[in-house]
Amino acid sequence: MRIKILVIDDEEALCEILKFNLEKEGYEVDCAYSAEEALDMDLASYSLFLVDIMMGRLSGFDFAKQVRNITETENTPIIFCSAMTDEDDKVMGLNIGADDYVTKPFVIGEVLARVRAVLRRSAAAKQIAYNISQSIYEPDITFKTLRIDRNEKICYLGGEEIQLTRTEFDILLFFLTHRNRIYSREEIIDHVWGSDVVVTNRTIDTNITRLRKKLGEYGNYIVTRQGFGYGFKETH
Repeated sequence: MRIKILVIDDEEALCEILKFNLEKEGYEVDCAYSAEEALDMDLASYSLFLVDIMMGRLSGFDFAKQVRNITETENTPIIFCSAMTDEDDKVMGLNIGADDYVTKPFVIGEVLARVRAVLRRSAAAKQIAYNISQSIYEPDITFKTLRIDRNEKICYLGGEEIQLTRTEFDILLFFLTHRNRIYSREEIIDHVWGSDVVVTNRTIDTNITRLRKKLGEYGNYIVTRQGFGYGFKETH
């Protein structure tokens, strides 16, 4: 069965260009000309959403927030394809849960390459999730009264659950399993997002700042070394 991709953009001509080129790559492609139209479709049947941001009443950001709150689509990859080139917009898109961000005007070859990369990561993540589900119990990771349940994907502080985003959880898990060493932003990106994902330094800084706040006094154990990066030190 061919991989299905949904292109969402209010520019019909652009949709047709993307549809034509993606179908040449062997994908099955549908188009929606608004976020509202897309939300009425069978979203669970798609393997990837290629989404514009500035559309009608609902933006691409609105669409992404909604699909991330639907169980059947919470892990479906999203690539934003937008004329919004400001770094803050890219950071917002990635923080919402997008897997990549392409700016218009784009080279179609770059879009196709990014689609292939995101789909590869998605397939690998599904395989990893399957392997984990079939594997033996993973022991908790603890530091004093901080505990990560790797099986339930929950973090506890003093016995109380802390509400972390997926990225915050992954960063904390990386730090707690790689203590007492400073890691560059590039190393953190490689371990948490993957080396083929475009992530800005500001995205890392923003996620770590939020994580520190949520950890309270334990946030002080996540240290910054100016010019080098971040790490989790057991003493501070």
